[in-house]
Amino acid sequence: MCIYKSEIYFIYSDVEVKRFNALKTVWVVAKKNFVAKTVWGLGQILSYDTFNSSGNGYIFEGDQCEFGVNVIVSPPPTNWEILSFDDKIPHPKYLWTVEKFSELKEHAHVSNSFSMGGMEWPLYPKGFSRADGKWLSVFLFLADSHAPKADEKIFMQGHVRLLDPLGSNHYWARQLYDWHIESNTGWGWDQFLSLDELRKVYLDKEDAVNIEIEFEVVSATKYFPII
Repeated sequence: MCIYKSEIYFIYSDVEVKRFNALKTVWVVAKKNFVAKTVWGLGQILSYDTFNSSGNGYIFEGDQCEFGVNVIVSPPPTNWEILSFDDKIPHPKYLWTVEKFSELKEHAHVSNSFSMGGMEWPLYPKGFSRADGKWLSVFLFLADSHAPKADEKIFMQGHVRLLDPLGSNHYWARQLYDWHIESNTGWGWDQFLSLDELRKVYLDKEDAVNIEIEFEVVSATKYFPII
């Protein structure tokens, strides 16, 4: 920040966290030698004409200017975080057969947890509260034991499908593409498919619905202590 002669400051606040370490370096000249330094800065903060105009008060007592900075230093990290993406998932499909679909009374019908991150699968047979009871709603949630930490993200990409009971290649699908964070561990659709269409095409003679999820990419986060 620059100080006026009248002690009124021009202040620029940068609240974004900046990391100073060996991964962020530039080469600068110091006494004719090249030295590696960790540098963060601002390319444009105030126009030169505004700064140099004597009427603005940045330059005072001939040719002087004062600068100051307030720095808040956060505690150093204790762990390294490594995020990886796995696109070669063993057994990437999970099939859930919902039996006696028309007789379901509860608002939410939940599958058993399955592998690939401890997923749970709420199904709202007559629609979520915002779907007016005319739609099938489908949501995918991480189990509590696999919920992301405060600074962690979990990415998933794949498809959710309603399978044709006749076994043909016809199915209804929606793409799953989402980051799960601590405050949002679920993803899904209020209006996955209308119940009228479901009954016409996807409900078999035994009153069952087959829902399949196929994962294409799942992220994994590992933490390593900084020694």
